[in-house]
Amino acid sequence: MYAWRKWTQEMREKVLEQRRLLNRPWHGPPHFTGQQTSQYLITGTCYGHAPIIGVSIERMDDFVRQLQQAFESAHAIIHAWCVLPNHYHVLATAPDLAPLVTQLGKVHGRTSFAWNGEDQTRGRTCWHRAVDRAMRNESHIWATLNYIHHNAVKHGYSSKWTDWPWSSAQDYLRDKGREEAARIWQVYPVLDYGMGWDD
Repeated sequence: MYAWRKWTQEMREKVLEQRRLLNRPWHGPPHFTGQQTSQYLITGTCYGHAPIIGVSIERMDDFVRQLQQAFESAHAIIHAWCVLPNHYHVLATAPDLAPLVTQLGKVHGRTSFAWNGEDQTRGRTCWHRAVDRAMRNESHIWATLNYIHHNAVKHGYSSKWTDWPWSSAQDYLRDKGREEAARIWQVYPVLDYGMGWDD
C-alpha cells in the first residue's frame, strides 16, 4: 500500500504521468462509478497506518457510530464491518457510490479535526483516502465477509472473532448460527485475501 515511499523519483514521475493521462487522482486511488455491481468492500486507513482511531475505547465507539451513520445517510446497506485502531473495512450494498464517498469524506474530515484537537496535533494528516473494491461474484462477497470478520484476528487484536467488540461478527454469528458460519468459512476461505494491501 505504501510502496510509493520506496520508489525512486523516476518511478514516481512515471506513475504520476500515467495518472495524469488517465485523468485519475495523482496520489490516491480513484473511485469507479457505473460498475456492474452495487456491492463493495470499502476500506479506510489512517495515514501511515498510525493507530489514530484506537487512541481510546470512546474514540473507537464514536467512530463506529459515525461510520454507520455515513452509510445510512448514503442509503447504503452494511452487510459486514470491522473497525481496528488504524483502519476499517465495510462490505455494503450502495445503489450509488458517489453519495457514499461524499459521506465518508465528511466523516474523515470531522474526525480528523476532532482528533487533531484532542491529540493537540493540528495539521496532522489522519486519513489516507477510502478505497472501494467492487464485488465480482457471490464467492467474492462471502470471502470478503469472512475476511472482514476475521480481520481483528488477522492483525493480532483478538484470538476469536467474537472477542473484538468493534465488528459485526457477533451479530453475524447470532443471525447465521455457528454451524452455518463455519460452513461458509469452509466453502469461502480467506486464504491470501488482503495480501499486499492489508498486511
